[in-house]
Amino acid sequence: MNPTTLHPDLRFQFARSGGAGGQNVNKVATKAELRFSVRDSALLTDEERATLTEKLANKLTTEGELVLTHQTERTQLANKEKVIKKFDRLIARSFEVQKPRRATKPSKAAQAERMDTKKRRGDVKASRRRVEE
Repeated sequence: MNPTTLHPDLRFQFARSGGAGGQNVNKVATKAELRFSVRDSALLTDEERATLTEKLANKLTTEGELVLTHQTERTQLANKEKVIKKFDRLIARSFEVQKPRRATKPSKAAQAERMDTKKRRGDVKASRRRVEE
């Protein structure tokens, strides 16, 4: 089937879905596949392109293309909407800036509790040893 286009950078293709579904599965191409070329996108700046390439490295093809699919719905339109939502969430998550982690120390009470627990555990194990006569 010919790919349909929503935006020049987003390409859709449809194919037959796998799995259960009766005759509908064998007749109708409902599986939606979205392709987005990170490398060639006119929407992205060089910085954004580098960020996506780094964060989505395991999801990109060798040509720098992001391929997402959805096939759980019974209609082509529903699968297309779901794959667009999946794409939006993935891109939004990729551009979120994580706040830097600040190293913290355990409190004195937490350290004391840990030592007490270790001591108690050691005593339990020591009590299991054979008693010498």
